[in-house]
Amino acid sequence: MTIPTGLGPEDDANRFGSVAFYAALGKAFVSMWAVVAGLFAIEALNHWDNNRLNGLGGIRPRQVDGLEGIVFAPFLHVSFDHLYANAVPLLLTGTFVLATGLRRFIGVTVLIVLASGLGVWFTAAPNTLVVGASGVILGYIGFLLARGIVEHSWWGIVVGVLIGLIYGTQILGEVLPTDERISWQAHLFGFIGGVVAAIAFRHRRVRLPAALAREPGPPTED
Repeated sequence: MTIPTGLGPEDDANRFGSVAFYAALGKAFVSMWAVVAGLFAIEALNHWDNNRLNGLGGIRPRQVDGLEGIVFAPFLHVSFDHLYANAVPLLLTGTFVLATGLRRFIGVTVLIVLASGLGVWFTAAPNTLVVGASGVILGYIGFLLARGIVEHSWWGIVVGVLIGLIYGTQILGEVLPTDERISWQAHLFGFIGGVVAAIAFRHRRVRLPAALAREPGPPTED
């Protein structure tokens, strides 16, 4: 018995120009708007509470009671200005990452958060407090830049180049210790985490035999 796969070029969300591709990109954009709105809600609460959440959920380098900040710090910001600066790049980069699939997005994000947070905890100056989503943003940039190369995807390469052109100066300026107010460690280790995530969560193309690769017809039964 021969059963068609039911999947054609228009059903492949990783194929540029397909219906599924545009649907995935649109859903990801709306979802990331919800994420950004959530961050503004958290910052409103934090601002109302005199930034007490930062003290509770920020990363405190090499302090055991600061380890939980690895998880919570990306959701917290110093001020609304800090959040405004992160909102647009998070929306843009997060949309492209989420469009590659929810499970991959979660895996990539977790790896980046751990890489960025642990990098800060181990290497940042003591007696400091680190909060902000910029480490995750740099991680998404690293993922997008590396993804096209790792997966041999022209679309992925184009996205990576686009992100590089938009944020190239930011990448170079924020992964080096150029401003003591900016946690370059979070950015550097987040970026590295994103590159590792592109390798760890790469999309493996399955090559079908020629007989199966042809456009399927109606099912037949022997």
